[in-house]
Amino acid sequence: MTPKTIGDLSFWYADIGLPTTRRPALTGDTTVDVCIIGAGFTGLWTAHYLKIHAPDLNILIVEKDFAGYGASGRNGGWLTGGFAWNHARYLQTSTESSLRDMVRAMNGTVDEVISVAEAQGIDADILRTDELMVATTPAQLTRVAAEVNHRRHWGEETRVHQITDAEARARVNVPGILGGMIVQNVARIQPAKLVRGLAKMVEGQGVRIAESTPALTLAPGIVTTPHGTIRATTILRCTEGFTATLPGLEREWLPLNSAQIATEPLPATVWQQIGWNGHEIFGDFANAYCYCQRTREGRITVGARGVPYKFGSKLDTNGAPDAETIRRLTDILHRHFPATKPFAIDHAWCGTLAVPRDWCATVGLDSKTGMGWAGGYVGVGVSTSNLAGRTLADLTLRRDTDLVHLPWVNRRVRSWEPEPLRWLGVTGMYALLNAADRRETAQRGPPSRLGRLGNWLTGR
Repeated sequence: MTPKTIGDLSFWYADIGLPTTRRPALTGDTTVDVCIIGAGFTGLWTAHYLKIHAPDLNILIVEKDFAGYGASGRNGGWLTGGFAWNHARYLQTSTESSLRDMVRAMNGTVDEVISVAEAQGIDADILRTDELMVATTPAQLTRVAAEVNHRRHWGEETRVHQITDAEARARVNVPGILGGMIVQNVARIQPAKLVRGLAKMVEGQGVRIAESTPALTLAPGIVTTPHGTIRATTILRCTEGFTATLPGLEREWLPLNSAQIATEPLPATVWQQIGWNGHEIFGDFANAYCYCQRTREGRITVGARGVPYKFGSKLDTNGAPDAETIRRLTDILHRHFPATKPFAIDHAWCGTLAVPRDWCATVGLDSKTGMGWAGGYVGVGVSTSNLAGRTLADLTLRRDTDLVHLPWVNRRVRSWEPEPLRWLGVTGMYALLNAADRRETAQRGPPSRLGRLGNWLTGR
C-alpha cells in the first residue's frame, strides 16, 4: 500500500501547514550574549528559561531551515518523562541517590511542559493519558516483568505497573496480547504544534530566531554562517540528530533514522473493534519496538526504526523514508490493528535522532570555552529536551541548582567508530533484533539470545 504523501517533513506539518514564509536570516556580523545553534525543542526551551532568569540577556538562535524543521516537528508525539537510558552507565560516574534524582527530574518534565503550554496558550493537542506497552509473545512478557521491576527499583513505584492480558485488551484490542506495562502521567501531543508555539513564545520574550542561517563552524566565542559571523560569550549546540553535519563532529553522535506512517481518519466501526478509548500512547515489547498514537482526528500513527542508518551518517531528504521502511511500518500497523487493512495510509515520513556511543543522553557546558551542548536523547526528546533546556540555562547563568549536579551533566563519551565500522555495527544490531523477534514469535519461547547479541554489538 503506497502512502498518499511521502516526506514533506511529516504528517504533523501536513496537519497544520508548513510555514509559508521564513523568519529573516542573519544579515551581517553581530555580537550577542548567547548564541544557540538549532531552533528545535532543546534550543527553544533553553532560550525560554534563560529569559526567565535573565530577561535582559541578548540571545540569538540560528537555524539552518525553519524552527521545528528537525526531529521536534517529526517525532511520535510521546511526552513521557521517561528515563530511557542505561542506569548502570551513569552509575560509573555518579551515585544511586543522584541517579534517582535524575529519574524524578525526568518524570517531572510532563507537568512542566503542560504547565508552560497552558500558561502560554499553546494548543498542541495535549492529552494527559497513560503509556501502554504490550507483550504478544512469551519472550516479550518476560521483558515486561523485567522492565517494570527495573523501573520500580529506580523510583517509579507509583508510576509503572504490570497489567494482565485482559486489562491490556480492555484498553487496546490487539491480537495475541499476553499482558503489558502501564506508565502513568504521560501525554499525547501534536509535536509540530508544540514547537511552533514555543518559537512564538520565545520571540515574545525578546529572543531573535534567524532562519535559513546554517552554522558553518563553531569555535569558542565565534559562530560562522554564510550571512555573517556571530560573536558570543556562550555558544550552545542544540542540534541533536543534525550534529553529525557540523565540521569535526561527524562521529560525535550517530544520526539514527526513525520513520512513521499515518492512516486516514478511521470510522467509528473500526474504533469499536480496536477500543483505545483512553488514547494511550501505545507500543510493544518487541526487540525492534514500535510506537503509536491515536491522533486528535482519529488516525493511527505507527513509528519504528525501519532502515535505521545511512552510510556515512547521511540524513534523509525532506523527511522521505525508503520503500522498505514503509513496508515494515505497514506490516506493524496491520499486525497490531488488522481492522485498518482496508483503509489508506495518508502519510509516511521520517526524522533523525541522536545516539551517543554509550546510548546515554548528555548536557553540559565547558566553563573555560563557553561552549555547551545537549542531546543524544535516543528517541525520548520531547520530554528530555525540556530538562536539558532548564539545565543548560542554569549552567550558562552559573546557577548552583540541583539540576546542574545530575549524572548526565558534563558527561562525555568516546566518539563512534569511523566508517564502515559504525554502519556495519548499527546495521548488524538491527538485523539481529529483527531476527530475534522472528524467532521469538515462531518458537514462543524465552527471549532470544540474538537480541542480547544485537544490543552488545554496538554497546547499547
